[in-house]
Amino acid sequence: MDRPRITIFDTTLRDGEQSPGCSMNVQEKLRLARQLDRLGVDVIEAGFPIASDGDFEAVQSIAASVRRPIIAGLARACKGDVDRAWQALQRAAHPRIHVFLATSDIHLQYKLRITRQQCLEQAREAVSHAKSLCSDVEFSPEDATRTDVGFLCQVVEAVIAAGTTTVNIPDTVGYSMPEEYGNLIGTLKEKVAGIDKVTISTHCHNDLGLAVANSLAGVQQGARQVECTINGIGERAGNASLEEIVMAMKVRRDRYAYETALTSEHLFASSQMLAEITQVPVQPNKAITGRNAFAHEAGIHQDGMLKNPLTYEIMTPQSVGVPDSRLVLGKHSGRHALALRCEQLGHQFERRELDDVYRRFVVLADRIKKVQDSDLIELICQVKTGTTVEATKAVSPNNGVSSAKKLPAAAVPFQRAVSAAAGAGNPHPAQISAQISASTGQATVSIGFAGHHSGPHSDRRLDHHADHHGEQEDYLWGV
Repeated sequence: MDRPRITIFDTTLRDGEQSPGCSMNVQEKLRLARQLDRLGVDVIEAGFPIASDGDFEAVQSIAASVRRPIIAGLARACKGDVDRAWQALQRAAHPRIHVFLATSDIHLQYKLRITRQQCLEQAREAVSHAKSLCSDVEFSPEDATRTDVGFLCQVVEAVIAAGTTTVNIPDTVGYSMPEEYGNLIGTLKEKVAGIDKVTISTHCHNDLGLAVANSLAGVQQGARQVECTINGIGERAGNASLEEIVMAMKVRRDRYAYETALTSEHLFASSQMLAEITQVPVQPNKAITGRNAFAHEAGIHQDGMLKNPLTYEIMTPQSVGVPDSRLVLGKHSGRHALALRCEQLGHQFERRELDDVYRRFVVLADRIKKVQDSDLIELICQVKTGTTVEATKAVSPNNGVSSAKKLPAAAVPFQRAVSAAAGAGNPHPAQISAQISASTGQATVSIGFAGHHSGPHSDRRLDHHADHHGEQEDYLWGV
């Protein structure tokens, strides 16, 4: 049975750019738009043409240059905004005018100072005018989740009659809970005449950290377009994160039986490009694209990863464009990862010697945040020569931290067989290669996976071969 297709509407260049510190010039917007095209998004909201000459030029340039996706321009529900948006979009292969108007009582009373009836008429007229210019029109009732449901149904029904092709339901201030938002989509589908003739869209903000959960709840209730941004940037706490929505549906196909057109292997590159352009770094623990998303420091986790990556990773890093997983050596690391790193640096130890290195390593890792390869080599030399940390400190100008020359990245792979299908006993295993990563100087083990894996767990099943230590011992050492 064919899975329903979800349209990915990327608003990084419009709503995302409204995030403080994330403004972009025309060339930067055009560069990112081309990357979004490579990623495979269906709709690019390129900007708000009436806002400035720069935004108008950016929308115009993207419309003329990026030909595959739909290019949308935002407009308030007034003739001047709609006309300006259309001027910017005319050269697009697939233009869309996106009209919005607030509908909640608090916005009508304090911001717009109009009545519900005036709101209804203004929305209808703006959509009708947009439709006379462009066949593809989207309407958003701003602050929909705090709008009286009966009135919201009236507005949505009116704009459908006026010709809108997509109805977007914004949780503008991130107020909704997932069940509540899903129920709202369900109510609209049940009560609004003509709703089956248009695409229902979600647009959720992250003020309570629920933007992705709310978007997915909307999809489950019948929404077939999701508005989102790269890295989740946007007003205040941001928008629903594109990469999280896409990978949630890809990894949990058992719960979300939907398809998107995105090439997920371009997610990391898109995230990094945005961070480079805006100079706003991705938080380290950001799901999917943060630098710690595929990094492991705890000993138990590292031991599990070396035996079978499925123990602690639900997708391959390669499936989102991250080069490999990393085992970071720190105070929580165990002997298994430490032994592997020592081997990669050219040193192998018997059990007693490794115990000595490990004890010294833990003392050092407790004192400094990052253990460098040079620090590890110093510890190895201490064990081999029988010197002590105190003796080293006495002659070291760096308070025990090595000033030894850092080694370049080595090419000593750690090979383990991986079945291409979890539990399937595939007779042609791919290979895991744990490589040294010394780009930052920190002692890490990078686990690279040869071959392509596309399943929900990326079908990674490690055929564990016993080390010179017993399996149970390794696990206990990991603690």
